[in-house]
Amino acid sequence: MLKNNYYKGLIEAGCDEAGRGCLAGSVYAAAVILPENYENSLLNDSKQLTEKRRYALREQIENDAIAWAVGVVTPEEIDRINILNASILAMHRALDQLEVRPEAVIVDGNRFKPYRDLPSTTIVKGDGKYLSIAAASILAKTYRDDYMNRLAEEYPQYDWLSNKGYPTKKHREAIRQYGPTPYHRMSYNLQGDGQLSFDFGEQAG
Repeated sequence: MLKNNYYKGLIEAGCDEAGRGCLAGSVYAAAVILPENYENSLLNDSKQLTEKRRYALREQIENDAIAWAVGVVTPEEIDRINILNASILAMHRALDQLEVRPEAVIVDGNRFKPYRDLPSTTIVKGDGKYLSIAAASILAKTYRDDYMNRLAEEYPQYDWLSNKGYPTKKHREAIRQYGPTPYHRMSYNLQGDGQLSFDFGEQAG
């Protein structure tokens, strides 16, 4: 059973990101504030759920949450500031958009930069321990999947409908065959050979 609050008595936002390990697309993060004694036995780390269950839970979370928001950092920004900083920036952008101001922040993982003057804590595997982080993982994952599905219509050869930008064999083969798109992260090892193989100007049209 997942826990409610880390900071007792404070309005607490849970944060998580999606898309950190992808070769293409923006990184997404969500921030969620749930009611104090919220219960939902179906909530869990988004990676443990089926796609159908994730989308059903997204609707439930958006209805039940006191506040929720999604932040996005683009591939260009990722290349400029690196993926760790981009993931944290996406969380900060999500927190900025919350209609209710949190008094504390809990974050999945082990790296975070302070948000304003609020107390914050990182929790390894937090999406399997705290309800608000689990809720944030579901929102970040489903909104990013929606975005990658839209990009897949523009660039079907990269199999983004299936891989969502992650480094599958088919994705890497398409990069070798067609080159990178404007959505690829050029600071990443796109071909899986240990090299940054492409000139930043050589992108698929």
